[in-house]
Amino acid sequence: MEYVKNLDWLRVNLENKSVRIIDCRFDLQSPDKGEKWYEEGHIPSSVYFHLEKDLSNPVREHGGRHPLPDIEELVKKLENIGVDKDTIVIAYDNGEGAFAGRCWWLLNYIGHSNTYILDGGYKEWIKKGYPTTRETLTFSKSSFSPIIQSHMAATYQEISLQVQTKGQDKVLIDSREYKRYTGEMEPIDKKSGHIPGAENFVWTEGLKNGYFLSIDDQKERFSSLKPDKEYIVYCGSGITAIPNYISLKMAGFDKVKLYPGSFSDWISYEENEVETCLPSQLEK
Repeated sequence: MEYVKNLDWLRVNLENKSVRIIDCRFDLQSPDKGEKWYEEGHIPSSVYFHLEKDLSNPVREHGGRHPLPDIEELVKKLENIGVDKDTIVIAYDNGEGAFAGRCWWLLNYIGHSNTYILDGGYKEWIKKGYPTTRETLTFSKSSFSPIIQSHMAATYQEISLQVQTKGQDKVLIDSREYKRYTGEMEPIDKKSGHIPGAENFVWTEGLKNGYFLSIDDQKERFSSLKPDKEYIVYCGSGITAIPNYISLKMAGFDKVKLYPGSFSDWISYEENEVETCLPSQLEK
């Protein structure tokens, strides 16, 4: 399966009417910055989807810091930009892979598998000297019927059961940076540490300079994992775990899920325990 499209492919297909481009640039520390970037310049024909306004629901007691959006509302937004079952959707960010990844995962989750991440992102697009514009286009409304791919998402109940039973057929993968995993540092959430039993594979290690690693490199990165098990990836709020989701799929792992609420959802239940540990206690 193909997960990304390269910059040259998009440059050639800018005028292709069956292609729809979604700008997903975002800054977690400054949520309005992505829209400003879009207004200052973007890939021609692209539309802007805001992580928190378009690709997430408002925060509630549970569900994490970036709850999944209302599916009906998401479908309406896709229909308003002309996405139907035959549309090729290209999502891009600044090369992090996480914000475009959120769009990629959501569209695949509602059954639109003809969706790809722009490998290298906007920064590499600019480096190549490819065209940008400040023009915003409108598109004819389409019709799209979602088919939810429930196998792509792990529920809170599934995570809770895994922690309680310490099941051997599933493995939790914490995608956050190592010091957040160990509990040495926590800049965002009210508790530090990780979901009990989780292993750590930092999401940024699956990319280099905004490009996803090759299939062979992804296989090497996950060489310690057994292909017959099911892997559930999470991060702080379900965003940066998605590059790990894609990297695992690229490496040939068939049974991969995202825990959308991630660590911020897990700790929203006061009774849930977290694990912390010193680096010396961990085997990497």
